[in-house]
Amino acid sequence: MANITLNKKYFFNNLDIIAKQSKGADKIALVLKDNAYGHGIIEIAKMASEYGITKAVVNNNNEAKKIENYFEYILVLADIPNIYNNKIRYTINDLKSITKFPELTRVELKVDTGMHRNGIAMCELKDAMELIKKQNLILEAVFTHHRSADELSSEWFWQNENFKNIKSKSKELGLEFGFENLRFHSANSASLFRYQDFSEDMARVGIAVYGCLESIEKDYGLKPILSLYADRISSREMKKGEFIGYGATYKIKKNCVVSNYNFGYGDGFLRICSNNFSTVKDKELVGRISMDNSSYISDDEQLHIFNDARVVSKYAKTISYEVLTSLKSDLKREII
Repeated sequence: MANITLNKKYFFNNLDIIAKQSKGADKIALVLKDNAYGHGIIEIAKMASEYGITKAVVNNNNEAKKIENYFEYILVLADIPNIYNNKIRYTINDLKSITKFPELTRVELKVDTGMHRNGIAMCELKDAMELIKKQNLILEAVFTHHRSADELSSEWFWQNENFKNIKSKSKELGLEFGFENLRFHSANSASLFRYQDFSEDMARVGIAVYGCLESIEKDYGLKPILSLYADRISSREMKKGEFIGYGATYKIKKNCVVSNYNFGYGDGFLRICSNNFSTVKDKELVGRISMDNSSYISDDEQLHIFNDARVVSKYAKTISYEVLTSLKSDLKREII
């Protein structure tokens, strides 16, 4: 089975850059959902805690349970409480869901300012706060999510203006319903780096801390922290004109040594990369990617498959998020 290394130096480098942009490490809420974007939720939580990060964001209760000992604050994005821990806050994504939350649950209200995915409608703000009060929930924050922060368009400014209005209205309604000192946040990785003077209560940072932010303006000095390696299973001498792999889709161009390595689509190697990929050292992938292995023109004992998911994403015609989250959780991960 292939293995992954996580570079702590690069991870801390990225956190230094993000902390400077957000005006303090205490403003960073590290997004750890989906196994920390494929990096390993426990491994990343340990390093983040060592650095001094106290806030995390996850998708569900299972993820929250895994990391509850590493952080002071955890925001669950899409689940109903079954863990009773003062560290954990739950997201209200829909007006009708409010009655599902047990009394005294710490909650944060998500408002749809234009993405049209999760969150109450802006016109439902008063109704939501009234229901939260009636359900006897503890409302701590109001937040939203950007749909186009990674694109140079006016939409980021439009959503910011919508959220500005929501913040103003929330403060008024908070006084009316007894929800004082509300916190506000909207920035994801791309949004954070568009601010000239960041002033929100926190930033929910995911892809940037892992070093794979697709920069729209400049190189911020972020470094990918994940590298993937595979070990050789077998080798064979191939002659020009012979075919290799399922479907005989690759014809050998010249006599060479081809080896199989223990990384396939069963491990998360996207099959679309078949016949269309080179490793870090330009070793060519030949033939279709199999479930548990893939073939390269190489006789190396170990291959460094990739160290930047953004490069792989171009071969796979997708985004780095999909490349990373496809990596199976049982792959060995080592902090270096």
